[in-house]
Amino acid sequence: MSQAVLIDQLRSLLDDGKLLTDADSLQTYGKDWTKHFAPAPLVIAFPKSIEQVQAIVRWANEHKVALVPSGGRTGLSAAAVAANGEVVVAFDYMNQILSFNEYDRTVVCQPGVITEQLQNFAEEQGLYYPVDFASAGSSQIGGNIGTNAGGIKVIRYGMTRNWVAGMKVVTGTGELLELNRDLIKNATGYDLRQLFIGGEGTLGFVVEATMRLDRAPKNLTAMVLGAPDMDAVMPVLHAFQSKLDLTAFEFFSDKALAKILARGDVPAPFETDCPFYALLEFEATSEEVANQALETFEYCVEQGWVLDGVMSQSEQQLQNLWKLREYISETISHWTPYKNDISVTVSKVPAFLADIDQIVASNYPDFEVIWFGHIGDGNLHLNILKPENLSKDEFFAKCATVNQWVFETVDKYNGSISAEHGVGMTKRDYLHYSRSAAEIAIMRSIKAVFDPNGIMNPGKIFPQA
Repeated sequence: MSQAVLIDQLRSLLDDGKLLTDADSLQTYGKDWTKHFAPAPLVIAFPKSIEQVQAIVRWANEHKVALVPSGGRTGLSAAAVAANGEVVVAFDYMNQILSFNEYDRTVVCQPGVITEQLQNFAEEQGLYYPVDFASAGSSQIGGNIGTNAGGIKVIRYGMTRNWVAGMKVVTGTGELLELNRDLIKNATGYDLRQLFIGGEGTLGFVVEATMRLDRAPKNLTAMVLGAPDMDAVMPVLHAFQSKLDLTAFEFFSDKALAKILARGDVPAPFETDCPFYALLEFEATSEEVANQALETFEYCVEQGWVLDGVMSQSEQQLQNLWKLREYISETISHWTPYKNDISVTVSKVPAFLADIDQIVASNYPDFEVIWFGHIGDGNLHLNILKPENLSKDEFFAKCATVNQWVFETVDKYNGSISAEHGVGMTKRDYLHYSRSAAEIAIMRSIKAVFDPNGIMNPGKIFPQA
């Protein structure tokens, strides 16, 4: 059957105008934020209902056509890249908040709901959706679930999976499953919901999600602290955690801060130059809590763990301090960075970071390394900036060598090659550094159950069989 006939069949399953084939749309919807793979989808399909998603999947099964889900396309692992003639299923028109239950503190969302849209809705109800990250203004709930997105509040609130009360999914056969029914307690065997959270659309597509909300935090206050070295950051974290319930504990290097300050739109937190900086946040619910934070800061200074610091005194200052951390990724994108999202247990962070720094410095002394991340949960973002004298292809080829060394070090520390961005295509060939052969075999078997024809986002997480 010709491509033209296939496309006409698919078009008949959708509303008018909800199938795009123009070059600009194929380029836009066929990729995510990664730059390693050229997008080459067949078409872009925009379902508007669960029934249309089911119809697309059944059609794809009949004709053995691969499907790739597309949300906000903010991912960094190429999980949403269509590079091999797949049909992209974009959820932009399934973007409604369907209902809210004030007693259960739950919101029923379609998968195309923007993360910030849910956050704003929660705020309007006097509540809080705590999963937050720099791409909240464009990422979608379905994509967040597919990658089990984390972000800046994990130390207090956990990952996306902690906030999914229930969901409806369309499996690789077109079957609709309703999972967990929004229950808090449900001890009736396997929790299939958890397979789809972090599954990157390889088992099926999330078509509806019930998300939990929490009480709104009160008087969030941030501190930025300068440390003499990475080893000092861990006792600072321990000191503050022993006194306060932190909502965030981030870090960034002096090189990361220099890139931000060069933008000119965010002031330096203080005059002292420090090799590393920690940003912590807590609820200053009383004067006593604020005093406890200051006393802990003074204690850390006395111990030589902190060289200088500042505490926000207003909402504006709170936002400015957060910009020092949240603007990093966008700012360094100008240098076409090689990015790696890795994690180890919190106590191993300093030694792990030192090992990686030594690897890069020894082999590529001309590469500039930018470190930042969610150090309170052991998640580090390694960014190596492309030198101007190297082409993108040359640079990524050299970074492929770095990849192996980085992941061997991850394995040495019993860490994860992907803390919060998923596996996709960028890390599928390195999965064995974090998962055993037995685990990978079981994962393949699970995919075969839900997606027997292998049409759901093939080539992601592991190569096609």
